[in-house]
Amino acid sequence: MPGDYTRCPFSYGMFIGTASVVTLLKRRQKELAQQPSLPSLPICEVVFVLGGPGAGKGTQCQLLEERLTGWVHLSAGDLLRAERKAGGELGDLINAKIAAGELVPSSITVKCLERGMIAAFEKDKTTKFLIDGFPRSHENMQAWDDAMNDHTIKFVLDFECPEEVLVGRLLERGKESGRSDDNIEVIQKRFKTHKESCLPIIQYFKDQGTTVHKIDSAKGVEQVFSSVVTLFQ
Repeated sequence: MPGDYTRCPFSYGMFIGTASVVTLLKRRQKELAQQPSLPSLPICEVVFVLGGPGAGKGTQCQLLEERLTGWVHLSAGDLLRAERKAGGELGDLINAKIAAGELVPSSITVKCLERGMIAAFEKDKTTKFLIDGFPRSHENMQAWDDAMNDHTIKFVLDFECPEEVLVGRLLERGKESGRSDDNIEVIQKRFKTHKESCLPIIQYFKDQGTTVHKIDSAKGVEQVFSSVVTLFQ
């Protein structure tokens, strides 16, 4: 009988578990909204760096940070993983989402990015940011617009690479990194998430008149860098 959880202890347990996660998420989002305002930033210049898992976004952002003056790399994934390692209920929630290859609630991701930008500005007066792995959905972009709309989007980098190449890169990386999301099952989920949620955001930027530069990231690291760095000159 639909909805009769007294007849199926397992279904009842699943319902209670889901309800607990939803309640936790709503409470944490409310807490984030009620936190004191972070120090204000001047208007910053932002480049969003997108692409499938293993496309080389992080590698290229690190090179740009090292070789270009004034640009700082902020990885949405790394910031979220740092929050996860900090522990607590929010960290556990982020950990579960990342391990499952799912997207973390947008308000949490944007808050982490804002903190990273503020920290970089307070340290070196940096106002130029390479934001790697964000936005990955319209919900992400809406959360950004709600909190960070004053900043200027210079352009978007879209790294493209055949899926079979990406799988090989991720499996190889998983041997060294020990990351829980670098296994074949989660990789497949991440590709599915990318196709369903991330590809439409590229079209959104085009529709908004934001320049999107497609980058062939199947090439060697230095070849890819050469094609990217010219866009900043």
